[in-house]
Amino acid sequence: MDLDEALGRLSATPMPAGLAEIEGKVFARVREEAAFAAQATHRLRVGAVAVVVALGLGFAAGSPVTATASPDTLSPFGPSSPLAPSTLLAAG
Repeated sequence: MDLDEALGRLSATPMPAGLAEIEGKVFARVREEAAFAAQATHRLRVGAVAVVVALGLGFAAGSPVTATASPDTLSPFGPSSPLAPSTLLAAG
């Protein structure tokens, strides 16, 4: 079979009715997919922001409270330390 002859017979046949509408259907489907991808990207961004906020709140809520020294704490360098050498020698 000759290729030119096969192409000639193909061009002589009438075009199917559904083939004329296929371009519009394909482009409509491409637009639907693009809209879905845009929604998925938006959902991903919202989810990422929610995770970051949750982690930040979790770290803030779980962070330890800073310790503050009470006045009765024994400290070798404090002015009112009952265990200072001068205090121990003066008492004895």
